[in-house]
Amino acid sequence: MIRIVSKSVKETEEIGKKISSVLKGNEVIAMFGGLGAGKTAFTRGLSYGLGFEYGVSSPTFAIVNEYNAKFNIYHFDMYRITCEEDLYSTGYYDYIDNGVLVIEWSENIEYALDDNAIRITIEHGNDENIRIFSIEGLDEYENIFS
Repeated sequence: MIRIVSKSVKETEEIGKKISSVLKGNEVIAMFGGLGAGKTAFTRGLSYGLGFEYGVSSPTFAIVNEYNAKFNIYHFDMYRITCEEDLYSTGYYDYIDNGVLVIEWSENIEYALDDNAIRITIEHGNDENIRIFSIEGLDEYENIFS
C-alpha cells in the first residue's frame, strides 16, 4: 500500500495526474472517502494528466460523466446507489473495459468491484487542507510519487 499526504487541492490534483501516467486505459479506480475528501479534485488531476483540460465536476445527479481524453474516462458517483438493481441501471457493467472508470463513493458498490481495481481511500488529516491517501493496486509504481 502506498500512503501519500496532500496539503492542498493542487497537490491532490497532482496525485491524480501522476497516477494517470501509468494507466493503460481499462482500469477501475475505486475511491473511498467522505464528503469533501478530494475525490473530484483527484479526478480533475487524473483527467488533466490524460489530456482532458475542460470542466471536471462531480457527477452527483448525472451518475456518470464521460470525458474524452487519451482514454475515455467514465466518472461515476455512486452515492445514491443502494442495491444491485440501482447499479445495473447506471450501465456500470457496460463501461468496464471500455475506458478508465473513476468511481466516487465506492463504499456503496464494494460487492461489484473486481479484485484488481485500484483502491484509493482518502481521509481528512488534522488540518482542514490535509488529505491522507492510501492507494492499493499500484505498488509497482510507487516511484512515481518520489
